[in-house]
Amino acid sequence: MKQKLFDKFAELFGNSDGVNFYFSPGRVNLIGEHTDYNGGHVFPCALTLGTYGAARKREDRKIHFYSMNLDSFGVVEASLDDLTNKKEYNWANYPLGVVWAFAEKGHPISSGFDMVIWGNIPNGSGLSSSASLEVLTGVILSDLFDIKDLSMTDLALIGQYSENNFNGCNCGIMDQFAVAMGKKDHAIFLDTATLDYEYAPCVLDGAKIVITNSKVKHSLVDSAYNDRRNECAAALKALQTKLDIQSLGDLSIEEFEANKELISDEIQRKRAKHAVYENQRTITAVQALKDGKIEEFGKLMNQSHISLRDDYAVSCDEIDILVDLAWAIPGVLGSRITGGGFGGCTVSIVKDEAVDTFIETIGKAYAEKVGHEAEFYTVDIGDGASRLA
Repeated sequence: MKQKLFDKFAELFGNSDGVNFYFSPGRVNLIGEHTDYNGGHVFPCALTLGTYGAARKREDRKIHFYSMNLDSFGVVEASLDDLTNKKEYNWANYPLGVVWAFAEKGHPISSGFDMVIWGNIPNGSGLSSSASLEVLTGVILSDLFDIKDLSMTDLALIGQYSENNFNGCNCGIMDQFAVAMGKKDHAIFLDTATLDYEYAPCVLDGAKIVITNSKVKHSLVDSAYNDRRNECAAALKALQTKLDIQSLGDLSIEEFEANKELISDEIQRKRAKHAVYENQRTITAVQALKDGKIEEFGKLMNQSHISLRDDYAVSCDEIDILVDLAWAIPGVLGSRITGGGFGGCTVSIVKDEAVDTFIETIGKAYAEKVGHEAEFYTVDIGDGASRLA
């Protein structure tokens, strides 16, 4: 991959002398969905799929972005003197937003740079191609401009800040954090209220993580995601008329059940129920995994999907078909929607001996029911973003 990127860089920008090489993973969240902006816990891991980048400083104020996945856009040119979101920049608004956010956070970039990327995260799949690109850009800027005082957590927060304020998606911290802080063969148990985290070994003895892409694309900038945030905020406000809490993640299930009548709007009550129950499910699931109770972990994944489907209403017909098909296959320990919702992917834990059956059975039935094919990725858990040798 490195050679391909460097050849393309030389073709576009004259040569590849002094170019550095970088990688930033995608992520999948095993459990703990839509809890990250509700002050709850999440349990994502970085994947070995991701975004590769080649970059080099320029002497002037120009910034050039080129994606080998989206070559029809050609080289997108921006300037350090006009860091604004423009429709014609399209995908390049994500890395440009990080340049803007660096300046906002007191680290203005002193000169332009050229950057070529290629990624193998399926676009719009819900595996965080945008967070991968944001953190990749953060690593590149820190490296090229020798910015030493930003930690990987800082780069995750900058990526989130740019997506919230430059690209208009009110995402929580999970995606960027998982991408920045990933560790091979470990998932990250993160308290999004405090950013306290621990690595939990993801040892799935005799089982694999299989991601199924529904090939239904979603865009999180769409209103539905921000609607869910607003509904949760309204529910929190109703609960705060009586309870001294900062977020829905502060509540136990018992406390929620005892006080849920404070939320008069039925839809808001359902959204809050999901946030509270999913947070507790995640805490329980991580303990189960630590205890080697992988079947229990799988059952909690299934409960997570039901809650996301019924209480949070972020699933869709295609995803529900994939999950229902998965649940019917012996050897599937758990399966659920993952990511923001409204399409994208499911994540399943499947016993080794059932993986081929899983892919074959679901592949055939899904195509018959939906009219197009799904894609399957048997994934490995990898490290976070970094400069590569």
